[in-house]
Amino acid sequence: MLKQNIKKIVVAYSGGLDTSVIIQWLKEEYGCEVVAFTADIGQGEELEPLREKALKTGASKIYIDDLREEFVKDFVFPMLRANAVYEGRYLLGTSIARPLIAKRQIEIAEKEGADAVGHGATGKGNDQVRFELTYFALKPDVKVVAPWREWSMKGREELIAYAQKHKIPVTATKAKPFSTDRNLLHISYEGGVLEDPWMESTSDMYTMAVRVDQAPDKPEYVEVEYAAGNPVAVNGKRLSPAALLAEANRIAGSHGVGRVDLVENRYVGMKSRGVYETPGGALLHAAHRAVESITMDREVMHLRDGLVPRYADMVYYGYWFSPERTMLQAAIDESQKNVTGTARLKLYKGNCDTVGRKSPVSLYNSQLATFEAETVYDQKDAEGFIRLNALRLRAERKTGR
Repeated sequence: MLKQNIKKIVVAYSGGLDTSVIIQWLKEEYGCEVVAFTADIGQGEELEPLREKALKTGASKIYIDDLREEFVKDFVFPMLRANAVYEGRYLLGTSIARPLIAKRQIEIAEKEGADAVGHGATGKGNDQVRFELTYFALKPDVKVVAPWREWSMKGREELIAYAQKHKIPVTATKAKPFSTDRNLLHISYEGGVLEDPWMESTSDMYTMAVRVDQAPDKPEYVEVEYAAGNPVAVNGKRLSPAALLAEANRIAGSHGVGRVDLVENRYVGMKSRGVYETPGGALLHAAHRAVESITMDREVMHLRDGLVPRYADMVYYGYWFSPERTMLQAAIDESQKNVTGTARLKLYKGNCDTVGRKSPVSLYNSQLATFEAETVYDQKDAEGFIRLNALRLRAERKTGR
């Protein structure tokens, strides 16, 4: 018996285990037309073969759209302007890709006259929330199909067996069942041996960053130029957003920069262990902070920094297309108007250290900051400043409380 009445569905299709199985499953369970959609956001692999694979496994059509420039310019860069880091370590590489994929999926659904959209995210993870919050924010009445919440298969081993039964080619195996996600900003690894938080990740899990023990024995210096909060050039070469991030990945990755192993708190309530490589993102984040340090007003910076965890939560949870994120982005972008300058960083054996920063609109005044003799600042003024700020502390102590 077929499920709810759906005539055509647009599915987010990566060609991996889950989405390879989903096309066949939708044909069996819903009896509907399936349109596949693959977003090129810098996976680093040839995507054209997915066209034949999707059509062979039952899709009536497939869209393969190059969204790399839009991804970096309109999603990654706004997030970097906010210095967003989830739980102090995660640079949100997977999180920030989902709203773009879902946005384009809705656009295709409207173009195709489809009445539903679907995805391969599991019922345990964050991605189901990120996809569906975007779907509903952009098309409130759309129908959503999430097979992991419907089918009887319980895990990846059963999906592999299903794929083998239907002669669907997949690369995942029982011996190496890692779930990976890659785009221009990062690559993530989950599952397999990583499900034991005590076990060290395997050495063959490195993709975007070299192993630290294999990184060059000589440090490399790199300069990143910013204009109004956005990186615009690396080592003096101006590049498009996507090309700049790719170059940052190449340079930082060659020194083993940007690899983290963490246990994070998923939005649905459970803890999850993942390994992430974000070499270019780590470099750009450090450079951005360096330029901010000499161009941002102290109180503006402190206020903005207090909002960073909330902003990171919004991205991680999937609220990119929410009024609160839009409002907060406007405030953050206002703070970035004068974040213009250049940072110099030293890359060595996994470390990314700021060693220099300069700006044509710098607030740093060497005459004020110097420990040597100067005539700009009267040190005696500090006495009154301290006594005024100590007034409430003295009053508190005098009460005997």
